[in-house]
Amino acid sequence: MGIKIVIAGAGIGGLCAALALRKKGFDLAVYEQSAELSEVGAGLQLSPNAMHVLARLNVADEIKALGFQPSAAVMRHYQTGAHYFSVPLGASATEKYAADYLHIHRADLHTALYNACIEEGVSVHLGDAVLGYQLHDNGVSIEFESGTHVQADLLVGADGIKSKVQACMLGESPAEFTGQVAWRGTVKANKLPKNLVKPKANLWVGPGQHFVSYYLRGGDLVNFVAVQERDDWRKESWNEAGDINELKSAFKGWHPEVTELLQGAESCFLWALFDRKPLNQWVDKHVALLGDACHPMLPFLAQGAAMAIEDSYALAHCLVSNLPIPAALEKYQNLRLARTKGIQLGARKNAGLYHMRTPIDQAKLAVLSGLSKLGLSDALAAKQLDGIYGYNLPKNLG
Repeated sequence: MGIKIVIAGAGIGGLCAALALRKKGFDLAVYEQSAELSEVGAGLQLSPNAMHVLARLNVADEIKALGFQPSAAVMRHYQTGAHYFSVPLGASATEKYAADYLHIHRADLHTALYNACIEEGVSVHLGDAVLGYQLHDNGVSIEFESGTHVQADLLVGADGIKSKVQACMLGESPAEFTGQVAWRGTVKANKLPKNLVKPKANLWVGPGQHFVSYYLRGGDLVNFVAVQERDDWRKESWNEAGDINELKSAFKGWHPEVTELLQGAESCFLWALFDRKPLNQWVDKHVALLGDACHPMLPFLAQGAAMAIEDSYALAHCLVSNLPIPAALEKYQNLRLARTKGIQLGARKNAGLYHMRTPIDQAKLAVLSGLSKLGLSDALAAKQLDGIYGYNLPKNLG
């Protein structure tokens, strides 16, 4: 198309953007600061809104083969196991939303996107980070850590919550520590008692903590995420090893389905959860932000990867219009701002509910418990999720 695009970051958002843009015929290159492509051993959830996009990018079938399709999403009391709600997934979600709900290992998704990019002829450069940019009349000059400069028509900042592109666009604004840390890891299913972990998205909520478990890789692995409120750990690295015995101690006294799962775990990662207030600006003439670089998501709605995937398709769609690049990027920003802001704030709000933080949160859980006994909470929870899962971006854009 005669437009040269540089993408900063080869994570899920950057690779998905590269794939979406390349399929539209754009000339592009991806630059990643890491010397090798790797993803931490942890899972993520791909709801139907993300799968609609991945289907348009012709990678949905491969991803489904690599993942696991849960039968439901369930929220339960941390000790008694009493249900607050259960939302049908599996075939019910596929029928309702015309796309699957999947759990997938982060590394499997990353590899599938990378291989698809290579097949499309995308150039991926490792070990060279984008430091900043300078705008000129018809494009952008991009500065790299190596000291080189590249001229392009468009720079896409998909370089995460510590985005250098965002800092250059808006100035330095450090992310805020939430007072919560997340432990993550996987356990081989054959090391656990049979049927211990239900084939669902399992959410256990308790005072100051919550715990999530689900299957990956067709049921061969069990993924867990354990979130705890504490102020003595502020390292943000996904690759920082946690103390597995400390994790087991932190969830002592929880339901046996939690404690027995953790007994089978031999290692884990630990990182602090940081957050940013929603931004009102994502674009700067010939520069656009995407994914965590503009809307980092706390993991309490499981939409971080999905929002980056949606961003990628929206950006590609806007750029194939006949608009000048600055106008196309404004269109992209306007298309995405309200949706990502709502989900960003919704995820933050869920942290209080999951951790029984305030009397109001405790009252909400009590109401959910009462409605569950009447068979009403499931429908209420499903309705709350419809606005997220039922969003079909490719169909909406035509």
